[in-house]
Amino acid sequence: MAQINPSMLSADFARLAEEAAAVEGADWLHIDVMDNHFVPNLTLGLPVVEALGRATGTPLDCHLMIEDPDRWAPGFVEAGAGSVTFHAEAAAAPVRLAREIRAKGARASLALKPATPIEPFEDLLPELDMVLVMTVEPGFGGQSFLDIMLPKIRRTRQLIDRHGLPLWLQVDGGVSASTIERCAEAGADVFVAGSAVYGADDPAAAVASLRAQAEKAASRPTSG
Repeated sequence: MAQINPSMLSADFARLAEEAAAVEGADWLHIDVMDNHFVPNLTLGLPVVEALGRATGTPLDCHLMIEDPDRWAPGFVEAGAGSVTFHAEAAAAPVRLAREIRAKGARASLALKPATPIEPFEDLLPELDMVLVMTVEPGFGGQSFLDIMLPKIRRTRQLIDRHGLPLWLQVDGGVSASTIERCAEAGADVFVAGSAVYGADDPAAAVASLRAQAEKAASRPTSG
């Protein structure tokens, strides 16, 4: 089943609790944590994650675009995140970090920038609950979807299936009504959508519509 995770990066930061309530029916709330070092932007941190967790019943999906996630990621589980994603390019000891996140009770996810291939991390897959394939360069919302990431999504799905693992495959960046079906056909099943949700007149309806599109595309028979 397709999951839609509205990105709070596209929400009104002055009304985060209300913006969370506006996407009733969302599977997770996606929270982009940026430190102005790993990526050139500064966003939400631990206190906001903790406060948002108290304000909503929707689980929190924290994407850490930060340096030294080995040090900081476990704190986001303690703050209430149900899923914590760290970047392959930033983690010093990804297996140890994934195990620590899971031991604290959250799902562990590995994110890959567009230029980072999945293949070197094949042996790590059993330690994870999700892989995030970035479909834009991380750091800013509202970017255009990178079509050249579709083969990488397919390769990632093939690796997951080859090992018989129950991993989710998330895509983040430029996901909209015009791109979500291609992502689903390539094998993604978790979709981060920012502008496509919070830029809509009815964000909750946009979530439902995107999910229906993804599920329809995923059910199509593949050729070859």
